[in-house]
Amino acid sequence: QVQLVESGGGLVQAGGSLRLSCAASGRTFSTSAMGWFRQAPGKEREFVATINWSDGSTYYTDSVKGRFTISRDNAKNTAYLRMNSLKPEDTAVYYCAASKELTLVSRTWASSYDYWGQGTQVTVSS
Repeated sequence: QVQLVESGGGLVQAGGSLRLSCAASGRTFSTSAMGWFRQAPGKEREFVATINWSDGSTYYTDSVKGRFTISRDNAKNTAYLRMNSLKPEDTAVYYCAASKELTLVSRTWASSYDYWGQGTQVTVSS
């Protein structure tokens, strides 16, 4: 099993920044990638970004490209999501997730991720 704990959410004004952290523990060696998803009230959970643990390759959804940066610290088993130029439409509960194996096709699917954190609220005021 892998346990994930997110932190770093909060309330920020539009144009501001936040950094989310996701600390992984347990059988982390069984996972190959980490991802961030978000879910706004009344909407489905959507993919935000993903990073490969070994080579650091990343992929983002179009709406956050150029504003968000996903990174990882392998020594700390921690993934980060740096969010700049935040917009009110970024308001959501943000979840980190870990996957045992991703493909280029499946990397944006929530069903491809095996472990999930509890989520952290990000609220962007206008």
